Amino acid sequence: MKKIILFLTLLLTLTTNSFSEMILKSGFYDKNMNLHKTQTKNNIDDPENKIILIYNPGQEFHDSPRKDLKRCTDTIDISGYSTLVGTKINNKEIMLYVLCTQKIAGDNEKTLWHKKLFKEPYKGTTKLDKAAKLNLKLIDNFVKLGTPANQIFLTGHSCGAWMTFMLMAKHPNKVAGGIVTMPACYGMITKNAKVKKVGIKKGLEKFRKEDGDGPANLRKNQINEIKKSNNLPILVFTHPEDPFDGLLSDWMDDIPGVKRIIPPLKGKMTNFKLNKQKCRVHDRQDGKITKIKPRDAHDFSFTDCFQYYNPTILKYIESRI
Repeated sequence: MKKIILFLTLLLTLTTNSFSEMILKSGFYDKNMNLHKTQTKNNIDDPENKIILIYNPGQEFHDSPRKDLKRCTDTIDISGYSTLVGTKINNKEIMLYVLCTQKIAGDNEKTLWHKKLFKEPYKGTTKLDKAAKLNLKLIDNFVKLGTPANQIFLTGHSCGAWMTFMLMAKHPNKVAGGIVTMPACYGMITKNAKVKKVGIKKGLEKFRKEDGDGPANLRKNQINEIKKSNNLPILVFTHPEDPFDGLLSDWMDDIPGVKRIIPPLKGKMTNFKLNKQKCRVHDRQDGKITKIKPRDAHDFSFTDCFQYYNPTILKYIESRI
């Protein structure tokens, strides 16, 4: 009996570890949103003729590790970008690499979101800066394998998009460009601070009062650093109905190189339509791809409607390689 229990315990441990590695694994994904079996960050077939999109998932708060680690390979996140996989531009094939940064935590994350505990300046390195360093290492790795830097693009959603702005502002010539959706990393400011009703200035004042000077100053300083850019080649999608930074994104318009697109979505939150087509999210349930309603405009890039902009994205990529 003891041997059976020991065997079952060992089997459970191996299974759990294997599953853990699977959901935390970063790697290339195919058009069907499955992890690529042969091509890895250390093995790319014909690398000089590949266009690599590095995808950075979203996050709950920018400085804390995410509890839902499945988000690293969540098919919802990459459903929009996966439709570009395999497309060729000037005989160069698009690939999608998902970079998992979910387990990372900022050095001061335990106090940052507790305004009574946090004392400026920030001690150590933030999660966003750590994620940027991982991206830089990955980019260097792909370049060493033979993919030219002008064929590598940073992509991301929410906090991943925000990090892309930060990285490219500091390292303007590191990649060909960025393609991001709904940049935000400090919670639902638009919704919680009632920005639509009180305006941006009062909304940000409420955000500062509720979340503290730490997050408010970090956000403000990061934006100020990004705005110093002389040229920031980023294609960015935002929407005023996004409960996060939906009404707080106008600062991007003054940065040379940034091209902002605001999709003409019609309808209410979970019933958006674009060109009379209902926007549905791709999800994987019981091994099958299903379609569900998006939570709100923040999920736009996870929907069928995002594919409407594939020609725009492909044209942008072609202009940068």
